[in-house]
Amino acid sequence: MKYILVTGGVISGIGKGIIASSVGTILKSCGLHVTAIKIDPYINIDAGTFSPYEHGTSAEIFSINEHVQACHLIVYPSLCPGELGGTVGDIESMPFIEAFRQFQFKVKRENFCNIHVSLIPQPSATGEQKTKPTQNSVRELRGLGLSPDLIMCRCTTALENSVKEKISMFCHVEPQQVICVHDVSSIYRVPLLLEDQGVVSYLSRRLNMPIETRPRKMLTKWKEMSDRSDRLLEHCSIALVGKYTKFSDSYASVIKALEHSALAISHKLEVKYIDSANLEPSTLQEDPVKYHEAWQKLCSSDGILVPGGFGVRGTEGKIHAINWARKQKKPFLDANSTEFDPETKHPVVIDMPEHNPGQMGGTMRLGKRRTIFKTTNSTLRKLYGDAEYVDERHRHRFEVNPELKSHFDEKGFRFVGQDVEGERMEVIELDDHPYFVGVQYHPEFTSRPIKPSPPYLGLLLAAAGKLQSYLQKGCRLSPR
Repeated sequence: MKYILVTGGVISGIGKGIIASSVGTILKSCGLHVTAIKIDPYINIDAGTFSPYEHGTSAEIFSINEHVQACHLIVYPSLCPGELGGTVGDIESMPFIEAFRQFQFKVKRENFCNIHVSLIPQPSATGEQKTKPTQNSVRELRGLGLSPDLIMCRCTTALENSVKEKISMFCHVEPQQVICVHDVSSIYRVPLLLEDQGVVSYLSRRLNMPIETRPRKMLTKWKEMSDRSDRLLEHCSIALVGKYTKFSDSYASVIKALEHSALAISHKLEVKYIDSANLEPSTLQEDPVKYHEAWQKLCSSDGILVPGGFGVRGTEGKIHAINWARKQKKPFLDANSTEFDPETKHPVVIDMPEHNPGQMGGTMRLGKRRTIFKTTNSTLRKLYGDAEYVDERHRHRFEVNPELKSHFDEKGFRFVGQDVEGERMEVIELDDHPYFVGVQYHPEFTSRPIKPSPPYLGLLLAAAGKLQSYLQKGCRLSPR
């Protein structure tokens, strides 16, 4: 196993994740088996129960050294880029830095390298690219026992040669080890930027990896996709109705999955963020302007996406949005969930049998699970390539009450996908609707730029009015 640790300096949000995934992408295009890990220095006993609006608090950190060093025992691909969140020097990341300092000797030099991502500010007063923050950041990293093999410089414009040579001189690396990552039109251009500067050939030598040098099919597809992203003309708007819409990062995976699908159908994506609580009648009384603005956003969108979320707040607003999306003159569903009202007379959504009610931490149904399609004419099944089953990632602790399945089926609300035992309802579709799909799992977690998630692709196709044509063509997109 070869390990590439990506660290960051000067400021957070510098682009470590994009660098790590871009390095993984270009190495995967060379035929290597690649995985990835993200190390978040905000340590929680159970981060799964935190709101995205909250930061972590330090918890049990004394065993982290052993946990980080054990990573190589549980992953099997040949290469693992890992991103260490935060900024070098932060107190939260110190235990991880120390763990990796020891780890580099345990796995040997030829199996471990460090990429350090740093900011090159360019003050508008002088327009000069400044190297001092990077020098200080690299010095601090070296003082902690890690020495960068590649310094990736984030800058607004391309790095000047004199600046590159200065970084090389004062950060004790060769000029070819200083990589320019300037602002580009799309993040999908970053792998191509790294490829053009010889990152693959350097890592091949540094980590002693045999790498193909002939033109690579995957990278060609990636370049075509990047070029397409720069010349999108048609637009498609999706209303994202959720509880944590103040920060778009709260739904980062969802947004990326939407982007992947929009790009696949050559549409420019517009996401309209709507706080679900603003759709509720109580907001009409308290703040009518906010209420009407939220509904105007919802009604003017081409499609609607309602991501999952825990807790009572904003849930009624989500149901109002879903109810509107159905566009059918039916009474409002008189249903409730034991999560919100344990004594409800209409327990449509209930605790899973293995969940201990009242205990929040560490009780979710997590990880990859298999979903079996129970019918051949399901839209989602067709979008998955007429698969008999799919394996998708789960993260939930509630489920639809199986005792009520027949009541829904009678009204055209079909449970077309169930778990292997046939006990859990995994996928629903509504009859006589352009695209009304609900899934228990999180399909956004497996979406990729070149291979978008089928449920998200279906949403974008339907929003753009192209779903039926796509299905009739055997689920093939136009080569353009």
